[in-house]
Amino acid sequence: MHSRPTTIGVLTPFLDGFYFNAVLRGVHQAAQQRGHRVVVIRATPEDVQAPSLAGDQVDGWIVVLATEGIERLARARVPLVTVSTCAPEAGCPTAMPDNAAGIRSAVRHLIDHGHRRIAFVGSMEQDDIRVRLEGYKATLAERGIPFDPGLVFETENNWFSGGQGVAEAILARRGELTAAVVATDKNALGLISALQAAGHRVPEDLAITGFDDIVEAQWAAPPLTTVRQRFDALGRLAYELVLAQLAGEVVPPGPVLAPTTFARRRTCGCSTLQGFLRAEDAAVDGDAGDLLARQVIELLTPHSLPPGTPPASVWPGVARVVEGLTAAIEGATPPPEAEIDAACQQAVRLTPDIESLMGMVRWLGRASRRRRARPADDGAAEERVEEFLERLRLSLMMARLDAEREFVAELEQLVRSDHEVSLALLGGTHEASRSLSWLDSTSVVWSCLGLWEDPESRARLVIAGAYSRDGSPTPPIGSVVPQEAFPPAELLPPSTVGGPFVVTLLPIRTLQRDWGVLVTVGPGSLETAGDEGTVAIWGALLSAALERDALMQSLSEQHASLQDAYQRERALSAAVRALGCPLIPLLEGVLLVPLIGELDGDRARQVLDTVTEGVSRNRARCVLLDITGVLLVDAQVAHALQQTHRAAALLGARVVLIGVRPEIAARLVALDIDLEDLVTHRSLSSALAELAPAGLRSLRAGRGSAGSPPPDPRPRRRQGRA
Repeated sequence: MHSRPTTIGVLTPFLDGFYFNAVLRGVHQAAQQRGHRVVVIRATPEDVQAPSLAGDQVDGWIVVLATEGIERLARARVPLVTVSTCAPEAGCPTAMPDNAAGIRSAVRHLIDHGHRRIAFVGSMEQDDIRVRLEGYKATLAERGIPFDPGLVFETENNWFSGGQGVAEAILARRGELTAAVVATDKNALGLISALQAAGHRVPEDLAITGFDDIVEAQWAAPPLTTVRQRFDALGRLAYELVLAQLAGEVVPPGPVLAPTTFARRRTCGCSTLQGFLRAEDAAVDGDAGDLLARQVIELLTPHSLPPGTPPASVWPGVARVVEGLTAAIEGATPPPEAEIDAACQQAVRLTPDIESLMGMVRWLGRASRRRRARPADDGAAEERVEEFLERLRLSLMMARLDAEREFVAELEQLVRSDHEVSLALLGGTHEASRSLSWLDSTSVVWSCLGLWEDPESRARLVIAGAYSRDGSPTPPIGSVVPQEAFPPAELLPPSTVGGPFVVTLLPIRTLQRDWGVLVTVGPGSLETAGDEGTVAIWGALLSAALERDALMQSLSEQHASLQDAYQRERALSAAVRALGCPLIPLLEGVLLVPLIGELDGDRARQVLDTVTEGVSRNRARCVLLDITGVLLVDAQVAHALQQTHRAAALLGARVVLIGVRPEIAARLVALDIDLEDLVTHRSLSSALAELAPAGLRSLRAGRGSAGSPPPDPRPRRRQGRA
């Protein structure tokens, strides 16, 4: 007995789009009926580590399309089902449409139209498509038509661009090919658009059938003949297979098929109405309203009703439609118009295809004429029936218009929501991004953001943000959760158990970093425009916001570091400046400036400033400028010495040059530097020997007569320059 609700996990590479959205909707509907919880993770088995995200709370897995790395899940010994792609290495069942039967019906139909040169178009990367190719080959053989490998055109993908990409190769066989069986509707619609752009007519020049019956197939020009499958039925079938395993039933590995139905439209040369009118050959018992209801439903749904299935379980309002038709024939009181309107709204939800809905009305008219072929029938009955059918058409059109209006309103809300989310995430603050307050403009009712404690190991997540619209508790900010227990099951809203909401786990990644996982609790199916999913957009925007915040923080830290470095550099520069030109008072009125290293222009100015400032501050009369440690004495150095000498002289002090060795003196002479006014000494010791007596006398004189100036401490000029 579980202490938590039965939970089924779904791994899917995408969260939105006509296929994935419908499969997830089917899974969620099946879970709602049983009071279970669904956790959807945008990932593939290859992305999932062991232990996996939410692994401690998932009782069974459904894997949609991608199966790379599925052995990891298989080793967990929990029920496992794949959708549309077989995984022999996992030894699990696969929910698949009946591809072989569906493609056979399309090929047979084209052959019945007289076609013999029939191409096959599709991408071979997916199990579904490969099965359809084998069904195409088998049907040709069944009808005695040799298989020509040259008539197989492989597309790069299953999208519009894939069909457009093979158009040129097909046009090159113009006149030889008369029909094409295309493995997906999107390939077919892409091919049709490219052929029409080249002036090729469909179906006059090339008859085409598709596979899937997506919404665009019904609205194409011309409407696409296709094989109809119900993607939500695949989701429900996968769910049933998981539950069967949970119940201990033995479910053999391999495909378990969901039914498909051939839908005639115009690209094969037929029309939907023709297909409906062929149903008039079926016997219609005038007193068997239930039989009539079953036949009406079978015209609108992709497969026949199983024996014993009441029509009202599929279309609750069908009994009112049959009752209204019967009342018109017999002159009885018809059902209220509001009930007919409600029945038509249900029919539109059953199928949005206008041709199918109008074909049903036409078929009901044919059926009514057969029932009126009795002596009691009169012109008044015919008029009542026509009035009822016209009212039924109007009600269906209004219901279809209402559905379109609702869809447009949902898209408008979605656009506004995405716009507000993008402004909040890309223009907001670091705190707003992580607080998840930007979810206010969405349909999400509960959320939390977990960031990897260690992106390398991805073992634990730190709760960085939480959001609750419905008052459900959220995990504490800063708490740490192992990935297999994320999100905390005990905190998820009750509405996720048999309710309208699904738990979705969206990895937050950029090219530079795997940040973590965003959990959202919201509607099980988010309507989207085309194949661009809104949840994926949120994830991308949040990833960009986190990357931006990290970059801004890094820049801020770098700025602070540069500021510190600048202050340290200033202090070091001051220290170097002081060390590069130290000023040492030796005796009263005598300063020593020892110089070491290279004496460039900047340092020469430093020497000049230091000497003039020192002479003024110390009232010095003599400056010993020691150049013993100067590496090179050149014209620039000599010029600096002369400038220093002149500046000191203007202040009443004399510069004594120390360290003028013979080679230095020769170098100065060679530079034509006049040092006649400079006193030079070979060493500091010789200069101090001459200065000491004068310095001592000046000190004594200073102590004996404070009012008289000290004697001139300048040494006597030595003979010669060295």
